[in-house]
Amino acid sequence: MIPQENIENEKKYNKWIVALSIIIPLAVAALFGIKLKDLGVDIEPLTFLPPIYATINGLTAIVLIISVNAIKKGNKKLHEKLNKLAIALSVCFLLMYIAYHMTSDSTVFGGEGIIKYVYYFILITHIILSIAVIPFVLITYVRAISNNFLRHKKIARITYPMWLYVAVTGVIVYLMISPYYA
Repeated sequence: MIPQENIENEKKYNKWIVALSIIIPLAVAALFGIKLKDLGVDIEPLTFLPPIYATINGLTAIVLIISVNAIKKGNKKLHEKLNKLAIALSVCFLLMYIAYHMTSDSTVFGGEGIIKYVYYFILITHIILSIAVIPFVLITYVRAISNNFLRHKKIARITYPMWLYVAVTGVIVYLMISPYYA
């Protein structure tokens, strides 16, 4: 039985989880379509960012794997620190991704044949799961800080592979499209 206090602590965050799960994808979509030059801002395209944010995606994947290994070995403190780091890395990725797309034109994938279908499959699943993972990460985190460890563990079994997939496919998408950057 989960203590009522833990449930109440978790419920305090539910409105924030719902709000952020809606606001973040909508804000990214809106900002993705805004070009600062069109608004009269004289800024050079931040073309150096894609390899940096792809590296951050890779680091996120590594941190997630180490975090799961830490908790399997009973190291809760390391697990907690690594998950906070993974969240921070994801936020950094998101800010750089938005900055890049607000200053640069989107790159078109130039591959042909089967590789084009592979690329778009990976890209589309990456985008869909990057949106879907937001509430999962937030709920998983809130359950941990609310000491609802049974519920935390239950949802983490869904969150972890989804988040790991998003992080790894972010790197793959970058590697596949990087030859076509201007």
